[in-house]
Amino acid sequence: MKRKKKSILNKQGMELVQVAILVAIAIALGLIFKDRITDFVSDIFDNLDSTGFLL
Repeated sequence: MKRKKKSILNKQGMELVQVAILVAIAIALGLIFKDRITDFVSDIFDNLDSTGFLL
């Protein structure tokens, strides 16, 4: 019983590490491409505004 419980906790710990790594990668990519992302979003809203889509 102890071995099974330890195995489950180990798997949950590994999943937590994987999620933490993915979050760190997403944050790093966001910081690296911050200017491009901001320009892209601004262009999208400018285009929507020029078409009269936004009120």
